[in-house]
Amino acid sequence: MKNVNKVIILGNMARDPEIKTTQGGQKIATFTLATNRQWTAKSGEKNSLAEFHNVVAWGKLAEICADFLYKGRPAYVEGYLKTRSWETDSGAKAYRTEIVAQNVVMLGASKQGLQDDEEKAVSEIGASDDDFSFDDADGDDLEAKDS
Repeated sequence: MKNVNKVIILGNMARDPEIKTTQGGQKIATFTLATNRQWTAKSGEKNSLAEFHNVVAWGKLAEICADFLYKGRPAYVEGYLKTRSWETDSGAKAYRTEIVAQNVVMLGASKQGLQDDEEKAVSEIGASDDDFSFDDADGDDLEAKDS
């Protein structure tokens, strides 16, 4: 049986990307994308609920995200789900599920107000789980594996 782990999400940046460099020199960008769900209750009352999604981008894609994404800007992200686990200081097991971005499209205007086609470029990086080690909850000790 074939398995599929694919995420497609379109939302607004909830914060500016945070970029770090691993000990091996690999760039990592983390950011949060917010999506909103709206519905009308039987009573006619309109409801809305925001959902916040943690996204991680690696390498050149991380650099592009850090350069062109900012809080409030809409973005389209394709990738896959990855759940990391670690032990907390108190010894408890903690988990975090993230979207590992493979493709990001920046929508809307840049900070400078430009809407060039080049700035709306689609950026694709072919990274796999075999290329990285996901060991730290904050990403401080994330390291590229030496192949």
